[in-house]
Amino acid sequence: MNTQSDIRTKRRIRLLEIAVFAMLGTLMFCSKIVMEALPNIHLLGMLTMVYTIAFRVKALIPIYVYVFLNGLFGGFNLWWMPYLYIWTVLWGITMLLPRKMPKAVACVIYPIVCCLHGLAFGILYAPAQALMFGLNFNQTLAWIAAGFPFDIIHGIGNLVVGLLIVPLSEVLKKLAKKHMGYTY
Repeated sequence: MNTQSDIRTKRRIRLLEIAVFAMLGTLMFCSKIVMEALPNIHLLGMLTMVYTIAFRVKALIPIYVYVFLNGLFGGFNLWWMPYLYIWTVLWGITMLLPRKMPKAVACVIYPIVCCLHGLAFGILYAPAQALMFGLNFNQTLAWIAAGFPFDIIHGIGNLVVGLLIVPLSEVLKKLAKKHMGYTY
């Protein structure tokens, strides 16, 4: 039986979640802006994985806050369209990883997954490019090959910042448990 207090608590938690998720999405966007001087090196993959580990399905909220802010400030243009699915791929892969992975294993697996997402960024972006610009298969492969040096930088950057996934997700889960009532 829900008492009036339980209903208020649930509302408060939902409002708190909205505020927290908005801030987390904004953090993703601000981190991208701050790190734009470095080519293809950013915290986005790491933050996507951290949020997914801590919030599971609800991690899509801050991820899409980030995507929306990116479009809002950068223009809802053709370059933005692949962002509608690229981060969801990393979220989905992270969701498929075991939840109770031993810490030693997670410290290796999470950065590798983050790295592979960076390496695959051009490949993930390619279908949208092909559709939007009428590229045939060979042109799409050429587009991927031309961008692969940047994907290598992206992958290495993601590997390095991916080392923060385990400690940051532990901190975020503790905070979510303490202040938002999450159970793990």
